[in-house]
Amino acid sequence: MSWLSSVRNALSYVIPKRETPDNLWHKCKGCGQMVFAKELADNLYVCPNCAHHERIGPAERFAQLFDEGSARELPAPRVPEDPLKFRDQKRYVDRIKAARASTGENDALINAVGTIDGRQAVIGVQDFAFMGGSMGLAVGEAFVRGVEAAMEYRAPYIIFTAAGGARMQEGILSLMQMPRATVAIEMLHDAGLPYIVVLTDPTTGGVTASYAMLGDVQIAEPGALIGFAGQRVIEQTIREKLPEGFQRAEYLLDHGMLDMVVARGELKATLSRLIGYLCERRKAA
Repeated sequence: MSWLSSVRNALSYVIPKRETPDNLWHKCKGCGQMVFAKELADNLYVCPNCAHHERIGPAERFAQLFDEGSARELPAPRVPEDPLKFRDQKRYVDRIKAARASTGENDALINAVGTIDGRQAVIGVQDFAFMGGSMGLAVGEAFVRGVEAAMEYRAPYIIFTAAGGARMQEGILSLMQMPRATVAIEMLHDAGLPYIVVLTDPTTGGVTASYAMLGDVQIAEPGALIGFAGQRVIEQTIREKLPEGFQRAEYLLDHGMLDMVVARGELKATLSRLIGYLCERRKAA
């Protein structure tokens, strides 16, 4: 053993190694730079270097949008948890338990009611961290309950989408949530209430093919991936190279699929203005 190693080992007994918290720094998925975690949180989980919008869950979203102290989370609906007794490498019920343990949520869509700049609203947030935000019985039922709550409070329903599509472990039952959500939106319109969609990264599959594209106003966060099938699948099907940025929010805005792309820091003010305009307009009508 060298003299330097001996001194280092001796010092380790005298000066204990200081543990550094694992969550002190965050590596940005956009630019790859390390960002101080507190700075990222203070900036609404938007990278201060490249403005990449990190994925966030319902708790962070509600805190950013609702007036302080006004938010109240709505009870999660109870549905059959494994209607098809599905199993692949793991049992479906085990996958649900793991997702609940890691996120602290009952399923992928959480609703809450509160005020945005004093204006009442019901907000539903899909969490991609919960099994890819996939749409199953629980998500479909939560969507319907969110619409019903909006009608009860005479408020708009605002949905933040983030999903890989329908939940394969529930088969046809997951696809049945697409028409259910469509009917619920028609009920909201019949009640004279607005339905606003905010598409976040990523929104794909059956969610895009249903309630994610039926808003009175279609908003997206910058850089959000939005589409039905993946780019590689489309290219292999049509045998053509797709344009740069295809299926990103900015490209879809330029081609008329979205009404606006709004940075996270401006979302609350934008939603407040929209609620005021749409609700007052419908009252006048």
